[in-house]
Amino acid sequence: MATKLKRGFIKIEAELCKGCYLCTSVCPLNLISVSDSLNQKGYYPAQYNEKGIEIENHLCKGCALCAIICPDIAIEVYRG
Repeated sequence: MATKLKRGFIKIEAELCKGCYLCTSVCPLNLISVSDSLNQKGYYPAQYNEKGIEIENHLCKGCALCAIICPDIAIEVYRG
């Protein structure tokens, strides 16, 4: 029987993000990009690129590098 790999996903709180984009540079799968819209503070926040994808099909491995490097504590990592 094949072992199912655990997948993860992240949640970025756009209103806490100040647009430093450190998370975009550390994601090994390039799943984080810059949003096209401003948050209430006037920053272009980071955004997770897998919204709307079924959880079992997520590419994110839940490594948490993005959350570790985020100085604004704007990223939550969920491992499934």
